Amino acid sequence: MALIVHKYGGTSMGSPERIRAVAKRVAKWARAGHQMVVVPSAMSGETNRLLGLAKEVQPAKVDDAVLRELDMIACTGEQVSVGLLSLALQAEGQPAVSYNGWQVPIKTNSAYTKARIESIDDVRVRADLAAGKVVIITGFQGIDEGGNVTTLGRGGSDTSAVAVAAAMKADECLIYTDVDGVYTTDPRVVPEAKRLSTISFEEMLELASQGSKVLQIRSVEFAGKYRVPLRVLSSFTPWDIAIDEEAKSGTLITFEEDEKMEQAVVSGIAFNRDEAKITVVGVPDKPGIAYSILGAVAAANIDVDVIVQNVSHDGRTDFSFTVHRNDYARTVDLLKNTVQPATGALNIIGDAKICKVSIVGIGMKSHVGVASTMFKTLSDDGINIQMITTSEIKTSVVIDEKYMELAVRALHKAFGLDDPAKVV
Repeated sequence: MALIVHKYGGTSMGSPERIRAVAKRVAKWARAGHQMVVVPSAMSGETNRLLGLAKEVQPAKVDDAVLRELDMIACTGEQVSVGLLSLALQAEGQPAVSYNGWQVPIKTNSAYTKARIESIDDVRVRADLAAGKVVIITGFQGIDEGGNVTTLGRGGSDTSAVAVAAAMKADECLIYTDVDGVYTTDPRVVPEAKRLSTISFEEMLELASQGSKVLQIRSVEFAGKYRVPLRVLSSFTPWDIAIDEEAKSGTLITFEEDEKMEQAVVSGIAFNRDEAKITVVGVPDKPGIAYSILGAVAAANIDVDVIVQNVSHDGRTDFSFTVHRNDYARTVDLLKNTVQPATGALNIIGDAKICKVSIVGIGMKSHVGVASTMFKTLSDDGINIQMITTSEIKTSVVIDEKYMELAVRALHKAFGLDDPAKVV
């Protein structure tokens, strides 16, 4: 008997019919003798609906008091999902019980709307599993030290599921989505994209961090840190598919780097439309200036991605970085009101219509000329590169948003990802 965690996305929970199908699938695994913990998302579109209502009445200035209430509102979508799924399982004759994150409890820090999990108490869950029940836990949410409900940010149910699997030392965590695995890139942009049967945790972490929407980055970080066996597969296969067949479908995210994986120089192309670039113009070029800028941004709980500092001229330099587009206006306001007066910067300028495109692959460790191929490909299509960042298995560029799909298609072809023989 294995302990298995299932996670279901919003589309999988999008209607009573789909919820019944999820219940039948989970009951099948339970009847096969497995202990089952399920972490579902809110029903498709529900979180957007709830936050849309909040937007109509909330004050113009967004502070911690506002963010706290947004979490109170947003978390209710998952509460409905777990209750409905528990009822559907009971209708299948399978004992089940649902819990909110705070009832488990899943303890987080107090960063409202993007909290981080600190600990999970699994005593209550294990007692129910021992009693033969399927346990259903709300994804996306937890509780802070002060007893306030918190949410983990978009895609947070993935993180909840993997964190639960890690805390309980589950044998496997299956992430059921509306796609049948991890692809070389988004098939909606490149129809020739191929599904990967396996991908390394390193590659998946880079793809997630660079904009791939299949898994939230923190869920991959959790899986890698605690070595949680992770598989991405489709919830739209027939619920009564044989378990042995289902357990081998989709994409396995693995710690093993086999020979096939080493043959692929680039495994995937990721992109992120949700980027904005900000430049602090003419700051004094002296020790501590980067901290003077980014320290204030970090204190406001704003995540920074790509960072570039230009060559100094006449004792001044330009300092550029990217943030999530939702944080753009708040970051510019912070810089103009706090950082510019404190540092003597000449100006704050920005561009909210940029995107980031990344190539990712374990094979980049042992192959030269990968970045130059990327740069030549973009040049041949007349695409200007604004910023560049690299790691051992990734090269990312910031470009004008209007060229994103052209860049992704060109790079997918340039690295042979259209050819099934070159894909794992």
